[in-house]
Amino acid sequence: MSSFLDYISLSWDHVLELAIGHAIVVAIALFIDIVIGVALGVLVYRRENAANVALAITSTFLTIPSFALFGLFIPIFGLGYLPAVVALVMYGLLPILRNTVAGLRSVDPAIAESAQGMGMNARERLLRIELPLAWPVIITGVRVSTMLLMGIAAIAAVVNGPGLGDDIFAGLARIGSPTALNLVIGGILGIIVLALLFDTFFNVLGKLTTSRGIRD
Repeated sequence: MSSFLDYISLSWDHVLELAIGHAIVVAIALFIDIVIGVALGVLVYRRENAANVALAITSTFLTIPSFALFGLFIPIFGLGYLPAVVALVMYGLLPILRNTVAGLRSVDPAIAESAQGMGMNARERLLRIELPLAWPVIITGVRVSTMLLMGIAAIAAVVNGPGLGDDIFAGLARIGSPTALNLVIGGILGIIVLALLFDTFFNVLGKLTTSRGIRD
């Protein structure tokens, strides 16, 4: 333990730099996932066949081994941020899409009919009634996607992607050396801390952006 604490005190700037890179690449992929996942969910939730196809395709993404996917992307996107972001977007899409569809379908049809009777058109019902009611379910999908991406982002180090995976792979490559374990533990703990911070952020965001009536 003392060895690890010494390592952290000496390498704090390095670990922080990697953590910031890790957080940024996850945040970028997550933002894209939210935009695509929610938009696609809105388009397909009323169409059973379309929803099944969209969910099947995004489910298939999760079956692709991450090492293989990153490797396949090297000749297409090269190295660095781009292959990392594209892969993370693919892996993080399913929870958000699935929860968007489930959340919108969970809205009581009687509420939508009442809104229609008040003169709201389909767009107004979606934006003012259905999406706000579905939001707690959607934000849960975002939190699940965040946890998923935090771990997979570490593997992006194989394509020179940013993040704490650099230290993890460097440590694994030096197994048996005095610094190997410190590098691996430092990277893992950094990812855990980032995951907790992101999850806390989205938990608070969900509470702040959910109407009091729904929370109660």
